[in-house]
Amino acid sequence: MFRFLLLFMVLSAPAHAENDFFAQRQQMVKEIDETVRYTSGQIGKMALDIRVMDVMRRVPRHEFVPVSMQAFAYLNQPLPIGNNQTISQPYIVALMTDLADINKESVVLEVGTGSGYQAAVLAELAQFVYSVEIVEALGRQAALTLKRLAYDNVKLRIGDGYHGWMEYAPYDAILVTAAPETIPQALIDQLKPGGKLVIPVGKQSSIQTLQVVEKNKQGRISVHDVLPVGFVPLTRSQ
Repeated sequence: MFRFLLLFMVLSAPAHAENDFFAQRQQMVKEIDETVRYTSGQIGKMALDIRVMDVMRRVPRHEFVPVSMQAFAYLNQPLPIGNNQTISQPYIVALMTDLADINKESVVLEVGTGSGYQAAVLAELAQFVYSVEIVEALGRQAALTLKRLAYDNVKLRIGDGYHGWMEYAPYDAILVTAAPETIPQALIDQLKPGGKLVIPVGKQSSIQTLQVVEKNKQGRISVHDVLPVGFVPLTRSQ
């Protein structure tokens, strides 16, 4: 009898943990909502697209952080993922996704796969996501995680994302999850007319700015500053 109860407890533990993560994820979304309202004067809206918020409720962020960080996975803050890189604050992930204006027919380029979390969020909304990661260890781990979680509409490449991914251009939207000092011309060139590029820009030693670059149907470019941010620098190949 004792052995049966012990086995039952062991088998039940993961389900209990998953329920805890579910509750934490819902709380995270509430905190994102609060931060959106607090920053509404800067971002120009009181709420994010309901489709984006629904995705934030679903995607298991704890699967994209090291085991040692899983207890903190649903805090509304960035977390270390190794190799001097971080997983972005959930508010920033949601905001950048919202600003990119993605729909089910969108083909999206992500520069800076990191843990794969932003790619998973994008994959829930877009037709297909192409993601580039320069740190091989991170890229390989992200690929394994995305495959394990059945994100079959994400294709990942190890390489220098500063130059984009010309093979599959043009893109309806491009998101960059690390900060270059200036906007790479290659990314503007690979953006489809009518598309949006969401990117943090600036030196790590100074205030960075999250920017939205829009290319209209005639190919004319406009740049809109959203709010100050803090990202790791965009790593370049030598």
